[in-house]
Amino acid sequence: MSDPPGSGGGPTALTRVTVATGERYEVEGTPESIEAAIVGASRGSIMQLAWLTEVGTGRSIAVNPLHVVALETAPSPTVTG
Repeated sequence: MSDPPGSGGGPTALTRVTVATGERYEVEGTPESIEAAIVGASRGSIMQLAWLTEVGTGRSIAVNPLHVVALETAPSPTVTG
């Protein structure tokens, strides 16, 4: 979906996913691609999860599509130094 964290690749689209508990996750990908992953998981087998890549850590997170309440474009991180 994107270059590995810290690889110096081009800008990565970021999306903020909000779940029913109010927790927010910033993940790699456009809102449209994240929506497609979530919709695909919801149409899959019972309890299929949407696997996303968290920004900053690069860790994979699994999201229950039934608990997603909002998607929005996340602000791009700024480079400091």
